[in-house]
Amino acid sequence: MSLMGVDIGSSRCKAVVFAVDGSVLAEAAEDYEPQFPAPSHVEMDPDTLWQAVAASIRSAAEGSDDPVQAIGLSSHGESFVPVDEDGAPLAPIIMNADNRAAEEARWWEQQLGREHIFQTTGMIVHPMYPMPKLRWLRLHEPELFERAARFVSVSDYVLLKLGLGPQIAYPLACRFMAFDVRKLRWSDEILAAAELSAERLPTPVPAGTAVGRLSRTAAADLGLQPDVPIVVGGHDQPNGALGMGAIAPGMVTNSLGTWECLVAVADEPTLGEAALAGSLNSYCHVVPGAYITIAYFPAGIMVKWFCDTFCGEDAAAAAAQGTGLHEYLEAAAPEGPTGLCITPHLIGTANPHFDPRATGVVFGLTQTTSRYEIYKGILEGLACELAIVSDLLADAVGPFNLLRCTGGGARSRLGLQLRATITGRSMQTLACPEAVCLGVALLAGTTAGVYAGLEEAVKQAVRVADTIALDSDAAAAYARQFERYRRLYPALEPLREL
Repeated sequence: MSLMGVDIGSSRCKAVVFAVDGSVLAEAAEDYEPQFPAPSHVEMDPDTLWQAVAASIRSAAEGSDDPVQAIGLSSHGESFVPVDEDGAPLAPIIMNADNRAAEEARWWEQQLGREHIFQTTGMIVHPMYPMPKLRWLRLHEPELFERAARFVSVSDYVLLKLGLGPQIAYPLACRFMAFDVRKLRWSDEILAAAELSAERLPTPVPAGTAVGRLSRTAAADLGLQPDVPIVVGGHDQPNGALGMGAIAPGMVTNSLGTWECLVAVADEPTLGEAALAGSLNSYCHVVPGAYITIAYFPAGIMVKWFCDTFCGEDAAAAAAQGTGLHEYLEAAAPEGPTGLCITPHLIGTANPHFDPRATGVVFGLTQTTSRYEIYKGILEGLACELAIVSDLLADAVGPFNLLRCTGGGARSRLGLQLRATITGRSMQTLACPEAVCLGVALLAGTTAGVYAGLEEAVKQAVRVADTIALDSDAAAAYARQFERYRRLYPALEPLREL
């Protein structure tokens, strides 16, 4: 008996087959790239995404001899596609990174107010959400807007390709900026302001809902048995939290990828003044009756940019030694603080400012600075940014001293040690690095009756690998560098205004 978790990201789809105890039996991934047809426009071909999803599921299924009993489906948020009555796409997917609707986001703030929208939806008004973009479509592509029968998430689009109805799990519906987080339905007030009927959006259902079973045709195409139930899990972040065992209030997780995202679990949405001031998001968990509050910032993108741009020679040397590039660079990094302040704002900031004008900054270069110091300086900068953002989250949800970590960045022992030292919080790694896929697989397994409940699922499948505590001596050494880092972004505001 096995379970499959599928995570549809913004640039990659991954499918993983798990045993009941959480061990990985098989996995596969397919990459895809968005297009940039105009300034601030980010789109993707729906068929490209679907083919990647189908291929990853097929490859993962072929890699395991254990029949899949249930499939859980999770995806990134905000991206959506207009479809006709038959579920066929009428235009490319408008991606979450698309910023065409900046003016329309301002209209929403003027129409209903930033705080009122936050209190209703748990979201801060921003052009990444579908509601501002739907207004943009109404104003700039009215024929397309009127032709569309529905505007569905990428997860819903996959369901439509499987011959199932567009049913969206609550956590993903929240990412539309139109879902009432208390009433657990589309907000009548927001839809009225948008002049949009609920029938033109997917049907919201609780996370963990089995929305249908694979037909013989779909199963044959995907290399699976027919009648396997498809369970919707919704947004990737709460599924990742479940995959790290964060199901109780007070637990906080950290996903270290292109973006670094903190997720705090609570019994109620966090909608107080501190959450609003920090531009936090608070919305439905995949755990029934629970909520999460998230804060995030760009992270891994900075590491990738540096390695791709400056480390070709090191990559060759690492390959010759039979080691990974990051391990090679970390081994060559100096001991102690570099004295550099490097911000990861290549694509602007996230919490609390959401400032698209912000850029990456390297402060403190001298004639003797090596690329190994710069590499470590980037890791130090990510740890400093995490300290700022985690304190912001703690102001809203209450203090916490431990972060459960997953993602590519969690493979870096140096990176985790710096995070623990500079934030003053312990970092915990998990045995399974595929937290999102594991979380949505556990959700599917619980719905299918493999587990008696989510507590049992976590007990069986989620295991802690290591705990990294702060280094008190190093923390004292980093205090001055962190204070410089903390002051750097606000000090550059006059230059951003020019």
